[in-house]
Amino acid sequence: MNKVVIGLLGATALFFATEGAHAAPQQITDTVITVQNVKNGHYKIDPYHTQVLFSVSHFGFTNYSGNFSDISGVLALNPKNIEKSKLDIQIPIASIQTTSSKLTQELKDPDWFDAKQYPTAHFVSSHIVKTGEKTADVTGNLTLHGITKPVTLHIAYIGAGVNPLNKAYTVGFQITGKINRGEFGIKTYLPKVGDEVDLTIAAAFEKAS
Repeated sequence: MNKVVIGLLGATALFFATEGAHAAPQQITDTVITVQNVKNGHYKIDPYHTQVLFSVSHFGFTNYSGNFSDISGVLALNPKNIEKSKLDIQIPIASIQTTSSKLTQELKDPDWFDAKQYPTAHFVSSHIVKTGEKTADVTGNLTLHGITKPVTLHIAYIGAGVNPLNKAYTVGFQITGKINRGEFGIKTYLPKVGDEVDLTIAAAFEKAS
């Protein structure tokens, strides 16, 4: 076999190997962006990469989890003076999902969230306190199931930079908190199904202005 044929076969093999492999993830940024260096301004939630997860004790056997999607909201971010920032998040109740289709439907019904009468959960911040270099506590009003109560969420900065896929400048946070569902009038199976609900929000925001 001559050198030309060998070269062509080698190039063909390399082409198919490259096409079949997944490209390595692109780095968002070459430098570490500290909280203070994140761009100031107004952001909108990226609904495709934002999740609201909840977990509750299920008859004391397991901590059962589910999630909400299609989240919307805005963030007025002031990185150098985080106390002046504002957060507004809206969660469509009908987007709820669990690993059981039967339970998912039940949770939308009047005995639970009553998604038709109360289609949206809404959190609006009223007070922000810096708790560390990358953390803050955000207190605000949560309206759920037609009832509004004060709630404090704990926010941790994850990272920021230009998304290599859509080129949007993005900042991300991990948000955690707890609520008592009974305080919001969701009392089915209390106390056997837990009252305290753990919340975890993976929140991505894209710069709007």
